Amino acid sequence: MTAPVRSLIAWGASPAADLVYRRLVTFGRATTGELRQELGMSRQWVAEALDELAGLGAAAPHRVAGPGGGVVWVPRRDVPPPPRTGPAGGDRERRVSAVLSVVTDLVPRATDLGDGLRHLRSRALTRARLGELVRVASHEHLAMNPEPVFDAEAARPAVAMDRALLHRGVRMRVLGVQPASPDPMVRWGRTAQDAQPAYRAAQTVPMKLIVVDRKVALFPVAPADVDRGYLEVTQPPVVAALVTLFERHWAASRPAQEYRMASIALEPREQALVELLARGHTDSSAARELRISTRTVSTIVRSLMDRCGVDNRFQLGLALGVRHLVSPPEPGEPPEPR
Repeated sequence: MTAPVRSLIAWGASPAADLVYRRLVTFGRATTGELRQELGMSRQWVAEALDELAGLGAAAPHRVAGPGGGVVWVPRRDVPPPPRTGPAGGDRERRVSAVLSVVTDLVPRATDLGDGLRHLRSRALTRARLGELVRVASHEHLAMNPEPVFDAEAARPAVAMDRALLHRGVRMRVLGVQPASPDPMVRWGRTAQDAQPAYRAAQTVPMKLIVVDRKVALFPVAPADVDRGYLEVTQPPVVAALVTLFERHWAASRPAQEYRMASIALEPREQALVELLARGHTDSSAARELRISTRTVSTIVRSLMDRCGVDNRFQLGLALGVRHLVSPPEPGEPPEPR
């Protein structure tokens, strides 16, 4: 999986320029016409975005030789940081840079940067704002998740928000890199009775993104550090371009199994082994209980992982639990002796 594309917002780039940069880095060089068509942006928006990227040293035009040649824009991944002195790149860029350079958070509110752009300066503020948007969402919620593993701080509130949206009939589509089976959200409170978003898995997802009703978009200021908060964008051309980016990746991804897994039957020895492991036995102690070798234990576990289509023992436990083939210990029950 490739590394997340660096955001240029913190260096003064507009959301439109940041979006064009992400497209160039993710899919490679492109002409202005290709960028307009793929991102759904006007000629003026693309031209202004490319001017910004050229000024930042993030992309440069190159002429293609030959009779059918033209000009393509080529990205630079190792963008040099902007100079600390010298003329600023415009009023809005100065405001963005000033806000993002603030390390204290003395006032618990978002900072309005103007032009349909707000900086939500922490994860807590972003979560609160997303909660407001979830309460008023009426027809569609789109999300892209590049995380290979969710953390509790993000995942547990997401389960509750998903329930609220789907209960009201809001259409949800989620694109991520995690496999759909076993459901990665079971660990954070989703049950077999819960309605679930339409989900597709992709090898790579270019950015963390949430779009509500095609009117409001949220994405991290710094992809590698979500604690620096999110940008909330309501500029219609930029939101439309982000939706187009989502749709392109959605169309190129593979439909997930709708969280339904093929049934499997465990042989008596397999059933006995998974029950012992679920109660806290090690491979060695389980082998002693079953009078088999530890190598046989490993072979049985590997066979079960292959049959369930999972990659590790944690996923195997989830897969067997969802299939009701193993039960976790009762609360307060001590682990079996090792």
